[in-house]
Amino acid sequence: QHATSLARAQHVTTHPSRGRRLMPRLVENGRVLLACYRTIGEAIRQKHAITPAAEWLVDNFHIVEDQIRQIREDLPPGFYRKLPKLARGFLEGYPRVFGLAWAFVAHTDSRFEPEALRRFVRAYQRVQPLTIGELWAVPITLRILLVENLRRLAERMVRDRAARQEADGLADRLLGLGGRTPADATTALAHVE
Repeated sequence: QHATSLARAQHVTTHPSRGRRLMPRLVENGRVLLACYRTIGEAIRQKHAITPAAEWLVDNFHIVEDQIRQIREDLPPGFYRKLPKLARGFLEGYPRVFGLAWAFVAHTDSRFEPEALRRFVRAYQRVQPLTIGELWAVPITLRILLVENLRRLAERMVRDRAARQEADGLADRLLGLGGRTPADATTALAHVE
């Protein structure tokens, strides 16, 4: 049902060569993921506790880097320029297949199941047929979006870790841990935003 309503809602532009490029988006996602990886790695070197998700990112970052490298190699810019582009909405200017893949990833919470994808694409095509080029682009577009979702999750891991550290420091000041006398709660809490 979601794919069917999406197909009815998506309109494509009559000028497919114009549009937003995917490569800059991928490059930025790779840059942010690397920064998050380094931040978490530094926390590990300093023997700070990290979450299982952060540990997964550090342990599997070589796979993430490999996926980004493969996407860069397999993403022919001239090909994507020729794909039908979305005419409106928050993804305006991006290939229609990007909007389709975005909706699938969001709808499944990044849980990839081949049969669910097949059903989603078939339902979409009952309303709005995709070109052979768009069908060919589905796998690489899904990988781009999964990398993007991983970026969002990695940023959240780093942000949440920093917030936990700040909360721990505040608690230490309030309790007088680390050889300090307990801080006045009003003074200590005045700096919390």
